[in-house]
Amino acid sequence: MDSIIEDVRVRKILDSRGNPTVEVEIITWNGIGRAAAPSGASTGSREVMSFPEGGVDKVIAEIEDIISSELIGMDAEYLSDIDSVLREVDGTDNMSIIGGNTTVAVSMAAAKAAAASYNLPLYKFLGGNMKNELPFPLGNMMNGGAHAGSNAPDIQEFLVVPVGAKNISEAVFANVSVHKKLKELISLKDSNFTGGKGDEGGWVPNVSNDTALEIQTQACEEVSNEIGFEIKPALDMASSEFWDSDKGKYVYGQDGIERDIGEQVEYVKDIIETYGMFYVEDPFDENDFEGFSQLTAACGDKCLICGDDLFVTNSEILKKGIEQKAANAIIIKPNQIGSLSQTYATVKLAKENNVVPVVSHRSGETTDDTIAHLAVAWGSPIIKTGAVGGERIAKLNELIRIEEELSDPTMNSFK
Repeated sequence: MDSIIEDVRVRKILDSRGNPTVEVEIITWNGIGRAAAPSGASTGSREVMSFPEGGVDKVIAEIEDIISSELIGMDAEYLSDIDSVLREVDGTDNMSIIGGNTTVAVSMAAAKAAAASYNLPLYKFLGGNMKNELPFPLGNMMNGGAHAGSNAPDIQEFLVVPVGAKNISEAVFANVSVHKKLKELISLKDSNFTGGKGDEGGWVPNVSNDTALEIQTQACEEVSNEIGFEIKPALDMASSEFWDSDKGKYVYGQDGIERDIGEQVEYVKDIIETYGMFYVEDPFDENDFEGFSQLTAACGDKCLICGDDLFVTNSEILKKGIEQKAANAIIIKPNQIGSLSQTYATVKLAKENNVVPVVSHRSGETTDDTIAHLAVAWGSPIIKTGAVGGERIAKLNELIRIEEELSDPTMNSFK
């Protein structure tokens, strides 16, 4: 009886870009769970719909009552049943009636309400009492592409991973140190730099892709030497954003260069080898399984080749990727698929096939800290959640708190 749902409330709130999103509260006899949905700027075409036609206002005006009538009386502990009911109510393959942001907020709120009903933190409710591993934070340092202005680099995110950190606090503050170092280095290269930041808190420099890569690597090396452990560079290229299907080429507007698929493979391979990249996300268009496969075959032994738009947290698409050996890592974003149970199915499939699950934020975020708990519960070795900014540090600070609760905390393994 403790986790029987008594009420469901949906409200319209702001995300970090000032856009509306939904926050859901689920109240049980002995607990309350609250969760909010994020949104992306560069989104995969196969993601579920974020909201129905009419947006958040339609959800509040018409859909809240439908969801409430279906869920009141159900047990929040049985998440797969709740998620199934939401899919049945929607009735479409892409969640166009209710919206994936709505369903994922309900799904996360139900999980948190169930956890609260048993006086458990979410990571223990979902992952069990034996959890003791923390993910390494993948921090956004510089922004380009869809997360920045027209004069920024084409590559969307220049990231770092503090692979030598022994605990989450060391890791979080190492990333911040690189972020601060980069501000100094950008100022030396871009005399007009004003300290502007992109959607995820990374600096927005007016420099070429090559220059950005050079100063990213320099910042990693200098901070690594200062703090005494290794920090590695990483990228989210978001290549679907600059793929021109008519030309059959990747168009780098900042550099004035166009590359066909073969040239893109060689270009990314050269970046990995030259700069010692630890992780490269979406180096090809979302439909280019062949390009992913070629790069993974060439560099997968020394770099994580990660699919985001390629897989959109969808287990069926991931199966295709596994068959083609298209990647050795996958971004996990619950609102891409619309529920925690479907998200976990993708995580489970990835781990069974040695594909590293990377639990991730979105560019339009809220202060909801659910993904910090998901990363711990599901044993994700990496969490991608920025480095600075209130909506980003909400997740990072929660990981610091979680580490204090663990009996014998350690950092997760990338193996």
